Amino acid sequence: MIKILSILYVTCTIYHAVPEQTDSTPFITASGAHINKENPQSHRWIAVSRDLEGLGFVFGAKVRVTGTNGLDGIYVVQDRMNSRWTKRIDLLVNKEITGGKWDKVKIELID
Repeated sequence: MIKILSILYVTCTIYHAVPEQTDSTPFITASGAHINKENPQSHRWIAVSRDLEGLGFVFGAKVRVTGTNGLDGIYVVQDRMNSRWTKRIDLLVNKEITGGKWDKVKIELID
């Protein structure tokens, strides 16, 4: 049984493991995890804005995401977004997926 620890509504976007959207080491997340170059999306990892970290959305936390039109599910926090973003998550996806942005996405911190 899944235990819900916290519920928030955030803006959700997608990102690819490329220097233009990350940094000079696109296949290494802020947590130090290594991204599968052939299928990044297989990890089911997300990046979170730094303001969410203080609410428990830290590296290794499991998060259920709802409201993304096809990318819903359970993800693990493994990356951190640039400090300019607040109340936001980024889903790591394969390059074939483009144009993803949703407002008022429900995220649940689960145990």
